Formats: sequence, structure tokens, C-alpha cells
Amino acid sequence: MWYVYILLCEDKTLYTGITNNIEARFTKHAAGKGGHYTRSHKPLRIIYTEPFPTRSDALKREMEIKSWPRARKIRLL
Repeated sequence: MWYVYILLCEDKTLYTGITNNIEARFTKHAAGKGGHYTRSHKPLRIIYTEPFPTRSDALKREMEIKSWPRARKIRLL
């Protein structure tokens, strides 16, 4: 199972990504090793997850969500 997730960062920004292990991925982000963006925008918590059967489906949804303005992402939550 793959997941699209959205993190709330310390500066109130949102980060969207995909993973097949949500807990491990958040731990990496929190340690500054999960992604370039979260190294400088410390993640506070996971605020949204959405499961998908395949990595391809999760990637498609991630790109869709990343193209949205912040207001639309907040409505998703």
C-alpha cells in the first residue's frame, strides 16, 4: 500500500509527498533527512493521508495535490 501524505511544517507551510511507510518517512523528515524542503521547514505532524494500491497511483495524486493552491489543499483536510 502506498500513501500520499501532507505534513504541517513549523512555519505553517504544507509539504506533500508519497511513501509506503508513513511512520518511517515522517521520522526521516523530522531528522532532516526526508526531503530537501523539510530540512529547512521542520515538520510538526502529518495532517492528511490517502491510501493507494500502487506507487503510480500515489504519484499521480501527489502531483495533482502539489498543483493546487494552499487554500484548496486546506479544504481537502
